[in-house]
Parts: sequence; C-alpha cells; structure tokens
Amino acid sequence: MRTRNLAGLTVPAIGLGCMGMSTAYGEPDDAESTAAILRALDLGVTHFDSADVYGNGHNETLLGAALKGRRDEATIATKVGNLGRAAAPRTVDGRPEHILAACDRSLSRLGVETIDLYYLHRVDPETAIEESVGAMSRLVEAGKVRFVGLSEAGPETLRRACAVHPIAALQSELSLWSRDVEAEILPACRALGVGFVAYAPLGRGFLTGTIPALDTLIESDRRRDHPRFSADNIARNAPLVEAIRTVAAAHDATPAQVAIAWVLSRGEHVATIPGAKRRRWLEENAEAAALTLSPAEIAALEGAFPPGVAAGTRYPEKQMASLGL
Repeated sequence: MRTRNLAGLTVPAIGLGCMGMSTAYGEPDDAESTAAILRALDLGVTHFDSADVYGNGHNETLLGAALKGRRDEATIATKVGNLGRAAAPRTVDGRPEHILAACDRSLSRLGVETIDLYYLHRVDPETAIEESVGAMSRLVEAGKVRFVGLSEAGPETLRRACAVHPIAALQSELSLWSRDVEAEILPACRALGVGFVAYAPLGRGFLTGTIPALDTLIESDRRRDHPRFSADNIARNAPLVEAIRTVAAAHDATPAQVAIAWVLSRGEHVATIPGAKRRRWLEENAEAAALTLSPAEIAALEGAFPPGVAAGTRYPEKQMASLGL
C-alpha cells in the first residue's frame, strides 16, 4: 500500500471510510463491519475515518471494539461539530466547550487515550474558526489529539485556521463527478502544506456502475434524499459511467478502482477514504493502489467528467447550505 504524508501524519493512500457501517446505507451489520476493519489492517488500509455523529456514537464504539488489541496498527480519525440533520435549533456546533466535551466522549467510545486526527466536521457560522481551532489546539496540548483537521472548509477559512494551529488535513468530497475543490481548495492545501483527504471518491457508489436506477436503493437508503440520486438524475448521469468502464476494461480493473485511481492522481498530498462495510468491497478498493492511469486516460476521464457535469447537487439544499465552501 502506498502512503501519503498529511503534514507529518503518514497514512495509506487508501483508507477506510466507516460511516456506512452505522448509518445512511442500509441496516448495520456489526459482525461483517468488524471483519472488514480487521481485514483492512491486514491489507495495509490502516487509516479509519469515523465521526461522533455517525449512528449517534455507534460508529466510534464499533471501530474502537474492532481495533481493541491492534490499536497500534491503526490511524484513527474522527470528527466533531456536526450534530446531524435532525438536530435543532442548530445542526453545527463548533463552540470550544462543545468540542472539548465531545472529544472526551469520543475517546471513551473509541476506548483510546489519543485520537490521531481530529476534524471539525463542519464550520460553525456562529463561532469564529479561530475559537474552534483554538479549542482543538488545547486538546493537542493535553495529549488527547495528535493532529487537527477541518472538513468542508473553504480556502480563506483554512488560511485562518492555519494561523492558529497547524492543520494536517482538509477533508472534503472529491470524485470524478464532484470536482469543485480542484479550482481553489486543492491549490490552497498545497500552498499551505495541508494534506487533503477525499471522501466519497466513488460518488457514493454511483461511479461503480452498480446503481442504474432509483429502485436499486432500499427505502431506508439516505441517498434517496440526494438530488443526484433522484430517478430523473440517475437516468441523466448513467451514461457518464461508460467512460470509466472503458478505462477499466483496458486495465482488467473495475470502475471503482479506476475512480479511486483518478482521485489519487490529483497529487501526492491527496489521500482517500472510500467507504465499505463489506470485505469484498474493501478488497476491491484496496487494489486500486496498484493502478496507475496514463496521461491519456486521465484526459479522457476528465473530458467525460468536466466540473459541474453531474445532474443534481451532491447534498439536499439544507445540507449544501451548511458547507463552509
């Protein structure tokens, strides 16, 4: 497994996004998820990404239990500040008192003394970023956190945060059909020496070519709320996958592996955390680390997926408004 350096924190180029093990994509299966986490360690996929909001703490508890006895092999990342779509009156809380208390709860659920990478999950519009990051810096001083990160923050917010405390990584969505960060955010990360962690590199599964219609998704699947996954937009977006299939066939690879390899081609400061809750998908994703796309193949993919090509926004309107971009 290749590695990437996130401002001093070395992680595998391909990590494991754990959200789907607890929420959003069907019913949880703790036994299979635990087996996937342990298999990930064996494959060198040792960067695990969680958040306190995933399953209302279930995800951190699951991850901590699975890693018990093998903690030293893992890089644990988790997040704070996103209270969830159903929270009221505020859905984001970046106040120092919230961050400090939430970190203790995360440590308890994970069963660890230190979190390797602690993200502010969403920028709080009611709290200055300097205050939020200042609280996270105190967690580093206390030995509860090793590295600090931000999620879904814009370039100016990132610059202000870096002035308070070193930021190891900015996490945001990046895939062939979500290329928004390429214009300003990736260059800002490079200039500031901040690593970039790409979530949803498979377009929440769409770029694998396994979601040809809305009926493919079970009733409880949260993607049904996402505009890109409406019946009409799935039909509009479906032809895009053919370009990925063409490249995959030339390498005897899968569309998922090509989609991940494209994300990793964005730069040596870019790592990715495709989600998987089953071992077979984890193994398929991990093999993408060995796939190198030619300049011509990258150009062909980008020609088929120019920025803004996807029909529908990546989140519902309310969630789009919460992104600090």
